[in-house]
Amino acid sequence: MSVENRLNELGIKLPQAAAPVASYVPVVVEGGFAYVSGQLPFVDGNLVTGRLGESVDLDRGMEAARACGLMILAQLKGAGVLEDVSRVVKLGAFVNSTGDFTDQPKVANGASDLMLEVFGDAGRHARAAVSAPSLPLGAAVEVDAVIALGS
Repeated sequence: MSVENRLNELGIKLPQAAAPVASYVPVVVEGGFAYVSGQLPFVDGNLVTGRLGESVDLDRGMEAARACGLMILAQLKGAGVLEDVSRVVKLGAFVNSTGDFTDQPKVANGASDLMLEVFGDAGRHARAAVSAPSLPLGAAVEVDAVIALGS
């Protein structure tokens, strides 16, 4: 089944791929891999901002991470490689959070669970989930990815 068909089956509509906010490209394809730059969370067209443990609760943080995952897929589609994904290798989740917030892994599950839904076993990946004192544009979460391409 194609990735597009799987997304349709799940009722998932990808957002428009976001333009870079600085001097970088959203996706670099090299050596059989797609390296996806950190993606910010847009829900209903609005950037999810704030800090976990302060103004953003765990459920909203997970929703934000899922939105980052959707943007990763949108960037892969924009780069013309979405249908070439053979494995999600690694996700890096950065969580704008207070010093005493310790549920970064739960927040990151928003993106991780999406990859499993879309790609099945090929969506199982290595991951880092870390706290950050601030993120670009005040975003609550940012997620980047390494994706294997080909069969």
